[in-house]
Amino acid sequence: MTPTPIEFAGAEGNRLAGDLWDGRGHPVLFLHGGGQTRRAWDATARRVADNGMRAITVDLRGHGESDWVDSGNYTFADFGADAAAIIRQTASRFHAAPSAVGASLGGLSSLIAETRFGPLLDSLVLVDITPRMDPDGVAKIQGFMGERMEEGFATLDEAADAIAEYLPNRKRPRSLEGLKKNLRLGDDGRYRWHWDPAFMRSERNINLAARETMEELIANLPNLHVPALLVRGMQSELVHEDFAREFVELAPSASYVDVGGAGHMVAGDKNDVFCAAILDFLTDREAA
Repeated sequence: MTPTPIEFAGAEGNRLAGDLWDGRGHPVLFLHGGGQTRRAWDATARRVADNGMRAITVDLRGHGESDWVDSGNYTFADFGADAAAIIRQTASRFHAAPSAVGASLGGLSSLIAETRFGPLLDSLVLVDITPRMDPDGVAKIQGFMGERMEEGFATLDEAADAIAEYLPNRKRPRSLEGLKKNLRLGDDGRYRWHWDPAFMRSERNINLAARETMEELIANLPNLHVPALLVRGMQSELVHEDFAREFVELAPSASYVDVGGAGHMVAGDKNDVFCAAILDFLTDREAA
């Protein structure tokens, strides 16, 4: 199946680029993690569409082919407001409240949208993310993202080496074509990550008021009545098992599954197992 382009307007009128994998059925939004692009969902979206659903993958603000915002507004609240706008526009276009599948930043954005602006969603899948996170894990991820943010890489192989060092348990791909989608080639001939550096360095960067936002989300979990599934990587550096248990204890309609052999990048580490878990959940929702 070949996707078709689709666009949304974010909370500031910012253009958000996406792909529609059209299985003609229930709409399912896929929101990626910080520093990624919608291409991270390609294999999953194809599987979901092959199972008769509409899979819609979206580049978050400042990422991939979506607009970099001149305001520099890259806080969790800003991403949450964009997610709410995307959900509303999806519901209007396809005449049904969508499900959302969000990894890391995309998951928290979906959760903010539902708890601040909802009810909006039919169901929610959080991919290795809860409002309570291991601070060392957060520091590790942001450290990797920021290390070559300005300098970039001379070649695709150099970028692949950096990823292999960061993710030693993941097999290095033979082809670098997939990696090319997550990098942009500058006028100086160097490759840099496909996201706006202001995401981490503007006055309103991703860390501004992050703790307060997470505390708000934890406090609001008892009011999260939409069916929710947390898919956790058993080797996650971000979401401890205690955090997963806390999430399902606080959120009335939540459950969680562990994916063995996967870390924080669950969909990339064990895509077949991940797809099976979310398809079971989404199919159960359709049957209900």
